[in-house]
Amino acid sequence: MIKLVAATAFCLLAAAGCAALPDTAALIERHTRQEARFENASGPVSVQRSAAILAELKRKSGDIDILEKQIALEQAIVGSPLILGNKVTLLQDGAVTYAAMFAAIRNAHDHINLESYIIEDDEIGQQFAQLLLAQQSRGVQVNLIYDSVGGFNTPKAFFERLKQGGIEVLEFNPINPFAARLPWLINNRDHRKLLVVDGRIAFIGGINISNVYSSGSVARWPKKSDQDALAWRDTDLQIEGPVVGEYQKLFMQTWDKQRGKPLAVKDYFPALTAQGKDIVRAIGSTPDDPYSLMYLTLISAIGNAEKEVHLTNAYFVPDPQLLKSLIDAAARGVDVKLILPSQSDSSIVFHAGRSHYSNLLKGGVKLYERGGAMLHSKTAVIDGVWSTVGSTNLDWRSFLDNDELNAVILGRDFAQKMQASFSADLEASQAIDPESWERRALSLRVKEWMARTVARLL
Repeated sequence: MIKLVAATAFCLLAAAGCAALPDTAALIERHTRQEARFENASGPVSVQRSAAILAELKRKSGDIDILEKQIALEQAIVGSPLILGNKVTLLQDGAVTYAAMFAAIRNAHDHINLESYIIEDDEIGQQFAQLLLAQQSRGVQVNLIYDSVGGFNTPKAFFERLKQGGIEVLEFNPINPFAARLPWLINNRDHRKLLVVDGRIAFIGGINISNVYSSGSVARWPKKSDQDALAWRDTDLQIEGPVVGEYQKLFMQTWDKQRGKPLAVKDYFPALTAQGKDIVRAIGSTPDDPYSLMYLTLISAIGNAEKEVHLTNAYFVPDPQLLKSLIDAAARGVDVKLILPSQSDSSIVFHAGRSHYSNLLKGGVKLYERGGAMLHSKTAVIDGVWSTVGSTNLDWRSFLDNDELNAVILGRDFAQKMQASFSADLEASQAIDPESWERRALSLRVKEWMARTVARLL
């Protein structure tokens, strides 16, 4: 079972001197309006072609204004290109995701780059280890990054075995200050989940490498004694096409930033061709940036929403600006729905999030708690045309202290798949009734108040 006790303790130790969230309204206002621009496998497309692509997107989407406004704003905020010609496959839960990852690893010919917050020494972790070692022995270079706090419970012998097999292993920001290759940055964690195979296929999302993801999350309401055996509900993407090069760059940037050994010479950036019709932007957030790129992207997308904002997230500890954006959207008549956990592996985070329910409900935001599984997804679908999947939680830690990784996908076709997934989770969720919520037990209110006092540390 993934435990956050150690991570929470280290965060509390490192709380002093934390950065602050940016003034989102000022930043959004500061960025000048641009024309929407796209790239394909050959590089930037012409202004005329970009305009034609945008017009077609708007035609298929009912001429929703979020597309033009959000694309232009994201360009100014993020800087990474919006790339055409990708094939994005939505993967639900660990069993399906691991099967797809294993297939890609077995088919690798040149290299495998794996980055994960948690890699546990359990059945799933051993399956990954055996496959990676087998590929390394065949001459496929394997490079692995794991987070020191996320890997706190994993025996060092697990990683030593990988190293002895020729795999390059890099520990992100070691807990041990004497092992640090940089200034001791214990509060900066690598929360990303990324697998890149041969520079041609990438997997991203919320799924760590752990047995907790081994079974599916078909809704079931367990007895209390079954709580610890709950399956984990999570979402990942399999991505093929030109945007994979952007994810490869992000892996390389992390490796270089952490001063990893020079990587073996391999074809890390092969020529990529169109594999589908999905339009994708890769967003890698890091505390090294002036502000969280994903945070500002999400705030702006909610601000540009006209019809609906549907969010699913595992760890909900919102800051005042995120709360305001959700309530403001609801006040504009936007259908704002949040699916959140009905229980969590972190009790303090769970109650800190619940401490905001009253204000959100009064502001017209509809809240639901997912039952039958341990919710771990981090997804959004807005106006049926703008979607994101990744590792970013709706909490201070993701927005200020973690390296995070997301994909933004434009278009109604993929958004329909996202909406179907959201609807399925909604069916397995319990709506929070405003009147019933205000009658909740005093003991819950006390837990919420106590958790909220340390919200910034979560």
